[in-house]
Amino acid sequence: MTTPTEQFGEFYQRDRTIHPAAYTPGYKTSVLRSHQKALISLPNSLSDITGPQFSADELGALDNDLILNYAHEGMPVGERILVHGYVLDENGKPVPNALVEVWQANAAGRYRHKNDRYMVAPIDPNFGGCGRVLTDKNGYYFYRTVKPGPYPWRNNINDWRPAHIHYSIQASGFAQRLITQMYFEGDPLIPGCPIVRSINNEESVRGLIAQLDRNAFAAMDSMAYRFDIVVRGSRATLFENYVQGAK
Repeated sequence: MTTPTEQFGEFYQRDRTIHPAAYTPGYKTSVLRSHQKALISLPNSLSDITGPQFSADELGALDNDLILNYAHEGMPVGERILVHGYVLDENGKPVPNALVEVWQANAAGRYRHKNDRYMVAPIDPNFGGCGRVLTDKNGYYFYRTVKPGPYPWRNNINDWRPAHIHYSIQASGFAQRLITQMYFEGDPLIPGCPIVRSINNEESVRGLIAQLDRNAFAAMDSMAYRFDIVVRGSRATLFENYVQGAK
């Protein structure tokens, strides 16, 4: 009889060389948010490996349509876009039934949040700025929204955040959870962003930038961007002198 760990396999450790350091003084908020002591490595528990599970019944019909899911008396203001891609693991395998949650500022760079102090930009009464979607059996996802605007923030004088969309991805186990941001191809604010600059791996930065995808444009309606996501992979368990799943 195999244990759950043997059945599913532990997830790989995170590669700290491609993830930003928790303490990054150039990104001033990290000074207070970062841990002060060395991390402790723990083996994956059963819940880390196997949960949670999601069902399409838990999502609403418009959850992946940010243009319509908060519209009351008209359409949101801004450039309409489609965002699509695949959720894969580090082994290149598709991750089906992963929950992809997104949230963002509106076209003027304003969040629908009481702590957003960018008062120059108006709140769009027809845009909530959040949505979610499950990946299909091939790990594919898509949603529709308006392109968010950049906005100033008090990190340094004249610091502006590039246009971006926040992502939370929950795949087949809690240990795969990923929080990240998606930027847009050609945005001149990306190289100077302190959050982006906290990543010391050029390939990882490129992986955060969605590419314009002309083949997915909706004619006379929306441009499209392709954004693939990679979460932690699981390693095969070695026992009885063979790799699990191999023949």
